[in-house]
Amino acid sequence: MKIGTWEPKGFCALAPMAGAADRAFRELCVSYGASFCVSEMVSAKGIVMGDRKSDSLMEIGEDERPCAVQLFGSEPAAMAQAAVTALRHKPDFIDINMGCPAPKVTKTGAGSALLKDPVLAAKIVRAVKDAVPLPVTVKMRVGWDASPFDPAGFAQAMEAAGADMITVHGRTRLQMYAPPVDRSAIAAVKRAVRLPVIGNGDIDSPEAARLMLEETGCDFLMIGRGALGRPWLFRAVNAYLGEGIMLPEPDGEEKMRVLMRHAELICRYRGERIGITELRKHALWYTKGMRGGARLRSRFSTMKSLSELRELAEEIAAGC
Repeated sequence: MKIGTWEPKGFCALAPMAGAADRAFRELCVSYGASFCVSEMVSAKGIVMGDRKSDSLMEIGEDERPCAVQLFGSEPAAMAQAAVTALRHKPDFIDINMGCPAPKVTKTGAGSALLKDPVLAAKIVRAVKDAVPLPVTVKMRVGWDASPFDPAGFAQAMEAAGADMITVHGRTRLQMYAPPVDRSAIAAVKRAVRLPVIGNGDIDSPEAARLMLEETGCDFLMIGRGALGRPWLFRAVNAYLGEGIMLPEPDGEEKMRVLMRHAELICRYRGERIGITELRKHALWYTKGMRGGARLRSRFSTMKSLSELRELAEEIAAGC
């Protein structure tokens, strides 16, 4: 599979999860075998207005490459201008969000709301494609709600507008993340277009990764929530699909070592005060289902320093 002239290695990439797939987590996942990653979604309007937070979301470190900047918006001109501005951070490609189900995004006509207006969606792709010398990709869902929708036809329109690749999350906007993913819809998109198609949704194990490939015929995989608290999942999927090897799940002590590595990275990039606050949710994911984790989990919500986190991690590891 190629994205423009670039060919990723391995089988799976990290999805652009808002509030979770920040620079620290992306870097960690790449170290475990994620073939590439995509930034948290960034508002095109925020970029055009010079918003500092929007600009900081586009920062890409060398240890997380290849990495794309993902933009969301509903105005072709603003999306094109934002893509040009994003070039300062040297992304490897530009991804356009057409899948976010959050009301604060869809009420502006952006994210998955673009599924309801394929003409506008195509204009956005064309505007961005004409503005930057990089591959331009699209991340979409398979519909807005339970109403009839043709995801294959929508994907064909994006291809005709110049998209270099399409990632398909096999749920509608109405379904959010709850029901099982619709792999048949992803397969329909794959059959309908010539460009590479990435399958996304419910990939939380090597077996689920294989099922997505077999049932959809997609070219590549994208892992989102399945990697939260489990960045080693990329290594496991690559070993299983590439060599037929099923790697064991890390033990509690190893999981706590990874948690601390994650903590050090996020504090390096965000500072200890903000970093520890943002790490609290990750700590819950890392310790989910672990023996001894439940007893100490409530303490994660009040921890304020790396040293306090290290103490908690050591207690959990000792109880495993």
